[in-house]
Amino acid sequence: MGNYRVPIPVNEPIYGYAPGSPEKDKQVKAVAELKSFKYDIPMVIGGKEIKVGNPIKITAPHNHSLELGQYYQGGKNEIQMAVDAALKAKKEWAEYPWADRAAIFLKAGELISGPYRYIMNAATMLAHSKNIFQSEIDAVCELIDFFRFNVHFAQTIYDFQPENAKGIWNRSDYRPLEGFIFAVTPFNFVSIGGNLPTAPAIMGNTVIWKPASSVVYTAHFIMQILKEAGLPDGVINLVTARGADIGELVLKNENLAGIHFTGSTPVFQTMWKTVGENIAKYKTYPRIVGETGGKDFIFIHNSADIDEVVTAITRGAFEYQGQKCSAASRCYIPKSIWPKLKDRLIADMKQIKMGDVEDFSNFVNAVIDKSAYETIVAYIDYAKKSNEAEIIWGGNYDNAKGYFIEPTIVVTTNPHFKLMEEEIFGPVVTLYVYEDNDFVKTLEICDRTSPYALTGAVFAKDRNAVIQAMRILRNAAGNFYINDKPTGAVVGQQPFGGSRASGTNDKAGSLLNMIRWTSPRSIKENLVPPKDFKYPFMG
Repeated sequence: MGNYRVPIPVNEPIYGYAPGSPEKDKQVKAVAELKSFKYDIPMVIGGKEIKVGNPIKITAPHNHSLELGQYYQGGKNEIQMAVDAALKAKKEWAEYPWADRAAIFLKAGELISGPYRYIMNAATMLAHSKNIFQSEIDAVCELIDFFRFNVHFAQTIYDFQPENAKGIWNRSDYRPLEGFIFAVTPFNFVSIGGNLPTAPAIMGNTVIWKPASSVVYTAHFIMQILKEAGLPDGVINLVTARGADIGELVLKNENLAGIHFTGSTPVFQTMWKTVGENIAKYKTYPRIVGETGGKDFIFIHNSADIDEVVTAITRGAFEYQGQKCSAASRCYIPKSIWPKLKDRLIADMKQIKMGDVEDFSNFVNAVIDKSAYETIVAYIDYAKKSNEAEIIWGGNYDNAKGYFIEPTIVVTTNPHFKLMEEEIFGPVVTLYVYEDNDFVKTLEICDRTSPYALTGAVFAKDRNAVIQAMRILRNAAGNFYINDKPTGAVVGQQPFGGSRASGTNDKAGSLLNMIRWTSPRSIKENLVPPKDFKYPFMG
């Protein structure tokens, strides 16, 4: 035996996929390969493939006629099977040597970096309607980073040991939680889909994983990779079942030890309420870790570089069709630079192409599904009818072939306009133009406008303006950017999470998240125990 050390983590390099590059040729081939095959996707419970329940067809968001396969909507029986499988695997996995747990996830990262890179990208492009760059930074690089950095953070936690006194040896035993973890993952990031079930598993927990129904396709590939990496049966159980059944059998189960969630604020609040109502049933107080919504801002000072601001708005608001919890959704612009900034922004918009992910020249693709499409369209239509708003670019949409919505820029005269306050989760950004002399006043409005506090950015060359924004907006964003767009947090560099209505701010991609999945035991060993109860003062 030895005091093993995991490799020092390094962020996975991002491939460029430039025209004529070897990686682009391989990626095009991988997309064609996946398109030629329809996957019959099972649930994975206790290591067994389960194909029961209603089969549900999977199609590409950007092409309704492109069928990728089908998955099965299980019921109460499959959910109970998953609970039983997680509990059965618990003891052996909790006692698994730490280095061997780490090796599984390190291998999974290398499998994605090597043999599965183009397959993961292709699956994400087709099922999520992400262009190649958005796929690469998410389904490949960030997911690999989570695996590499999380085992490193676990090692750091295990290394954190208490001080000792003469004749006393103190130790900390970082135990997994008692029971199982419930991981609920969203549609928008494959990396989150991979991280939420595996972070607790790295710490020795067993997990029930429910992915978003719209992206079971990529969850299937993650499970295949984990299985190939050597993950034992029952450690992570992939279940695709109705939320109502899961709530009854999972959230109310006495063995629920924790929830790892990313999704909508109302769903998270409902889950928390269910836990609260059943708190007396549980064997332990469940750990609740969640990241929900955002109404993320870019705040601009009149000293800002206009080209830098415009690039941040264009990328921050419209990459992946604005379907990021960190996407720029509201902007505050000083009146003195607005005319020039507007012209430059429109010039950017004129260059943006929208369409199928297989055309690498497209910057914007389709939104994820019909429900999202209808929600976003309703906000656009609201802006069209309002006398407090003007659409200066976009506003058109069409779902004949796929769920396509143009990048849309709305300008409002009301800083509390509906589109300035509510999360839209689509390619819509709303701008408010303020008087230059109202910089501080408008910062205060920005802080009060939204219930969320996930990401935000300030652009200024004037350092005093940056300092003021940092102070006034201190609690308005868990991830704050200076002269950069409010998206694109990197594992190990910018731990991600927000507070207020945006979640518990447990910082995915950091030690702060990993330590939530342990229950430390303090051990004191007295090397020379006393043999007489009497103390010196008693003499």
